[in-house]
Amino acid sequence: MNGTTVAQTLRAAQLRLSSLSDSARLDAELLLAHVLGRSRTWLHTWPEKPLGEAAQERFRELLERRIRGVPIAYLTGRCEFWSLPLEVNPATLIPRPETELLVEQALERIPEAETRDVADLGTGSGAIALAVARERPRCRMVATDRSEEALATARRNAATLGIEGISFRHGDWYEALQGERFDLILSNPPYVAEDDPHLQQGDLRFEPRTALAAGGDGLDAIRLLVRGGCHHLRPGGWLLLEHGFDQGAAVRELMQRSGYREIACHTDLAGLERVTAGRLPV
Repeated sequence: MNGTTVAQTLRAAQLRLSSLSDSARLDAELLLAHVLGRSRTWLHTWPEKPLGEAAQERFRELLERRIRGVPIAYLTGRCEFWSLPLEVNPATLIPRPETELLVEQALERIPEAETRDVADLGTGSGAIALAVARERPRCRMVATDRSEEALATARRNAATLGIEGISFRHGDWYEALQGERFDLILSNPPYVAEDDPHLQQGDLRFEPRTALAAGGDGLDAIRLLVRGGCHHLRPGGWLLLEHGFDQGAAVRELMQRSGYREIACHTDLAGLERVTAGRLPV
């Protein structure tokens, strides 16, 4: 890369990324802003600022990794969710905007002035638990994950954001909730079929497979969560699950068979079914 100014560096990087990414300019800006410890606004304000050799070398390293397909969030170690800046790494999924629908539906079921016991299963970076805890600080929150490394990340995010009141526990799904019942149980579980070709494409290649794939039809984890919810929800408690856009009918049927009531599927901004909620009888 011959350019030595911010503008020259970005132009050269965009050219290299253009055939690999639909967001080549944005990718280049995010990487350079990360290397420089500046905002993207700063890059636009000071396009003729020269870059030092160390910054150029670090940027080249990150650019090469991006060209190989490594997600931007893993290269910068950061991702925003619910306006919260989160640390992410290859031990955690990269939070997606559509998962904010799960948070929205949870908040609708938690009155602001009341206390609720809430569990977030498979918390990863802690995105869901942290978002709910930020909006409903009266809640008693438990967040679980079978990955110790993911839990460590979630704990760091909570500490960095100054969000208290979350108990982070190690365990696979309901293992860490023995003998406990909750008013809401939330989860964004793995829901991709094991042989889905998308697992070999794009960012998914670099994310933890155990957090993405769940059996031949992608519903293994959801089946377990639906069954287990009957033993860990209080009467009238809600189970809210994120799932694939084409799995809504299957999830509704699973909940119906397990005795849930008031079952509803909620759509994202594209009109796709993404979250299903079911309530235990009172």
